[in-house]
Amino acid sequence: MRKAWISLAFVALLLTAGCGGPQPLSVEPTPTPTLIPATQAPEPTARLTPSPVFEDTTPSIAYPGLRLPTERGEWFSASGACAVCHNNMVDESGTDVSTGNFWRSTMMANAARDPYWQASVRAEVLDHPDYQAVIEDKCITCHMPMAHFTAIASGKEGRLLEDGFLDPQNEQHTLAMDGVSCTLCHQIREAGLGQPSSFSGGFVIDTDLPAGERLIFGPYPISEEQTAMMQAASGYPAVQSQHITQAELCATCHTLYTPYVDATGQIAGEFPEQMAYLELTHSDYHGTYACQDCHMPAAQGAVRLSTTSDSPQSPFAQHVFVGGNAYMLEVLRAFGEERQVTASSEQFEAKKGRTMDQLQNRAATLAIEKLELSGSHLTLTVLVQSLVGHKFPTGFPSRRAWLHFTAQDADGGGVFESGAVNPDGSIVGNDNDADPGKYEPHYQVIDGADQVQIYESIMRDSEGGVTTALLRGAGYLKDNRLLPSGFDKETASEDIAVRGQAMGDEDFLGGGDRVPYAIELGNAEGPFTVTVELLYQSVGYRWAQNLRRHEAPEPTRFLGYYEAVPNLPVVVAMATAEVGD
Repeated sequence: MRKAWISLAFVALLLTAGCGGPQPLSVEPTPTPTLIPATQAPEPTARLTPSPVFEDTTPSIAYPGLRLPTERGEWFSASGACAVCHNNMVDESGTDVSTGNFWRSTMMANAARDPYWQASVRAEVLDHPDYQAVIEDKCITCHMPMAHFTAIASGKEGRLLEDGFLDPQNEQHTLAMDGVSCTLCHQIREAGLGQPSSFSGGFVIDTDLPAGERLIFGPYPISEEQTAMMQAASGYPAVQSQHITQAELCATCHTLYTPYVDATGQIAGEFPEQMAYLELTHSDYHGTYACQDCHMPAAQGAVRLSTTSDSPQSPFAQHVFVGGNAYMLEVLRAFGEERQVTASSEQFEAKKGRTMDQLQNRAATLAIEKLELSGSHLTLTVLVQSLVGHKFPTGFPSRRAWLHFTAQDADGGGVFESGAVNPDGSIVGNDNDADPGKYEPHYQVIDGADQVQIYESIMRDSEGGVTTALLRGAGYLKDNRLLPSGFDKETASEDIAVRGQAMGDEDFLGGGDRVPYAIELGNAEGPFTVTVELLYQSVGYRWAQNLRRHEAPEPTRFLGYYEAVPNLPVVVAMATAEVGD
């Protein structure tokens, strides 16, 4: 067997941000973080709509979605070849859990069609034209893995732009646009999983077995009759292997190192761009939960896996691949026909609903502690607790979460506000949104309206300047993303370390953060109502705005979508309390 190692993907999948805590129906609930116990904490609540009220200009068009492709190549078959049998699947409650119906609206299925990813690749190529071939080849390793693997295994280059895989005339176009599909993940071998050689797209696919005999791995035992039937229908015999259920499988693309260039344009090292798996292994979740427990929640009871199967299997991991990218799902829903997606607008709407549920019920909680009023001086502490097994947010560094805090007087008038959102998606008071060369620090106390606690990673270039250009990302100036329970920031490796002022904050620990507020209310009269929300965006304002420097089709197209679909944050959690007479 020849090992096909694929390394150094520039932009991995937009799936992992905002993984809800491991609470699928048939899995034990997430352990409550123990390092930061709540005191005087009211029951946290969440709202289904963002707190800022702006006009929603998102196009509302019913789109049926295209048929799943059925093309078969030398190494892979497209999703439609699998969905024809893995259809009409229901769990014991009678709920449809058909693999094709759920998968087609995921970010994995649409990894190649993601307009923000395409715009980012073009921007990197325009910034560094000498590295175009390298950039394109590495970016498609995980976004167009079947087409990329086929090209490399055939002795060809993997290309994206111009006459590359985005071109309908390219021979690999259909497999490329099928994204991260069935016969990619289910063909990955166990060899090397969890090892550094498997990261950055370094999965292993067997290239020695001839077409018609390539193995497909699944978690269940399968009879000889069923194996023969599947081989005849799809060209792949199925074998049982539990490695398909392990976090190490996901880590092949969701642990991402990218090369960076210095000011002279020379490659100067590697940058830990996305470290979800390594964050997991440094937490209490390691050895207890896998990525699949959160992102592929178990169905209710046993499921008949295919139209030819008579033996229901349990537990069945639903192929919903739910993450945190609600914004991009809305973009794909609104512009589905233009993006030529296979999911209907209704399916995208359902997937967005699952994503909102994940973010609002299994991502984080808020509580207000030590609320006191002394004259016109208001003090309190906000407790933020993470429920996820990696940093929140994790994944692509455009993601951010922050605290939106308000204090209102007896008449409902605003007395104090930190972290408000503008209609364009920028945060009031955030230095980075106002100036691309600056960023908001981590705060140990907030006592001014121009201070905002933002949980984010801020990249630096080799000269120490703030950047959103991936090829210039040499390290982090700030990384105060919420840590999973059990994460020891003192012993974390360099690649997953806390950066900036959060490192010295004794209240910023594995499991969450405590943020004191000290506010002057002036002559306002109480009682006062304080409200705090944890807000989340998958594409931060600066990451979108920095694309405006390029006049090219892909950035222009994405910015058009950005103008049409308001980049409103998701309210992940909320807490409120009253103080004063």
